[in-house]
Amino acid sequence: MKNQSNMPLYQLFVHPKDLRELKKDIWDDDPVPAVMKVNQKRLDIDIAYRGSHIRDFKKKSYHISFYQPKTFRGAREIHLNAEYKDPSMMRNKLSLDFFSELGTLSPKAEFVFLKVNGKNEGVYLELESVDEFYLAKRKLADGAVFYAVDDDANFSLMSDLERETKTSLEHGYEKKTGTEEDDFYLQDMIFKINTVPKAQFKSEVTKHMDIDKYLRWLAGIVFTSNYDGFVHNYALYRNSETGLFEVIPWDYDATWGRDIHGERMAADYVRIQGFNTLTARILDEPDFRRSYKHLLEETLQSLFTIEYMKPKIMAMYEQIRPFVLMDPYKKNDIERFDREPDVICEYIIKRADYLKSELDLLS
Repeated sequence: MKNQSNMPLYQLFVHPKDLRELKKDIWDDDPVPAVMKVNQKRLDIDIAYRGSHIRDFKKKSYHISFYQPKTFRGAREIHLNAEYKDPSMMRNKLSLDFFSELGTLSPKAEFVFLKVNGKNEGVYLELESVDEFYLAKRKLADGAVFYAVDDDANFSLMSDLERETKTSLEHGYEKKTGTEEDDFYLQDMIFKINTVPKAQFKSEVTKHMDIDKYLRWLAGIVFTSNYDGFVHNYALYRNSETGLFEVIPWDYDATWGRDIHGERMAADYVRIQGFNTLTARILDEPDFRRSYKHLLEETLQSLFTIEYMKPKIMAMYEQIRPFVLMDPYKKNDIERFDREPDVICEYIIKRADYLKSELDLLS
């Protein structure tokens, strides 16, 4: 199916017994076997539900691992996101593309139309997994990848969840790829950025973190207003050649003027200085703060403008609209979907005004 516009068709075939097993406990991460067909190509896969609170939604999101062949288009696994709470279904892709343009590593995101056992499941966002295959595709140096799986990935010695000192500095992270030595590098970075005196902080932090990339990631969160993004919704990649960590965004549907419940979010909801311990210490350094301010000013002139963003928003909207009409979970809400480009554009205007008014705080 590539009629009306360009959207690949993914067909999943799950044995009724396995489908029952999958639906029996939505919180069970154990996958069931299935077959996926893409452009006449047959793939044996394992499939499981993905996400935390999103598993409760009527339209499920899926984690797919390739079994036979072991990889497909250079990936071992993909994520199919339902984007159920975002009435535009575009915010996640809009964000990840925006990060890419800001010069941050970011997963590739593409819309696909999903059928399960012949039944329309609707429009999904295929998200690339951040792992060794992700690095290889981009010809990046080998290195460790850690997923921030909960709010303890806050770059702090204190637990956000327990409100006390962490018993392990790896709390909040799950290693996707890497060695035991990489665990030590992560612990060492978190320990140092929290304990080094102010006078030594600048020279110390540059041994652990790629500051330019960190500021670009921070700017991405601040422009898109992903409140969770500072302590969650990211992956850490340690480049083995530079020895430095970079931050990669992940799951950015609660952005561009809507929160995780799909409700309207005020344009000043996320402050210009961002959050988390590392951000506070980095922006406490005048040189870093100047670089950050300059990056924001530049982006407010170029990428984060209606002139630049609206054509992207409208192209995405026009690409997926015919398929939203075939999405059993979204087609009855088409009027709301049709209003969303205006909601996003209004957010950009108000957010830009707010950020311009706050720039002096970084002087």
